[in-house]
Amino acid sequence: MIILDTHALIWFASDPDKLSKTALQAIEAEIKAKRQILVSSISIWEICQLVSKKRIVFSVSLEQLLKTLDQTKEYKFISVDNKIAYESHILPGEFHADPADRMIVATARVLGAKLVTKDQKIRAYEHVQSVW
Repeated sequence: MIILDTHALIWFASDPDKLSKTALQAIEAEIKAKRQILVSSISIWEICQLVSKKRIVFSVSLEQLLKTLDQTKEYKFISVDNKIAYESHILPGEFHADPADRMIVATARVLGAKLVTKDQKIRAYEHVQSVW
C-alpha cells in the first residue's frame, strides 16, 4: 500500500518523468496489482494553495482537475479524520512543523502505507516508510 505526497501526485498525473525510477515502479506496481493509490485530501488543499499563489499552473481549470482526479479509479482519497489529525499532532521524534506534511505523514502511519516522496525531510524521518 502506498500513499503519494502532493508533488508525487502532481508529477504522476502530469509529468511522470519527474519521478524517480523506483517511485514510478512502485506506483505502476500498485496499478498493475489493481490496488488503489492513496492520496490524502490535504494534498488537494495544497494543490489549491499552489494554484492560488500561481506557483503551479495547469492546462485545465482547478475544478476540472479535481473532477478528473475524483473520477480516476486508481486513486483513493483519504479524508483527514480525528485519528489522523491527532496522529499529526503526536508524531514521534523530531519532525518539522509544516501542517500538510504532518497530515500526510500521519495518514501514512495510521494506514501503514509507504509514502512516495522526494522530500528529504520526510525521507529522513525514521518513523515513516518512504519510497523514492
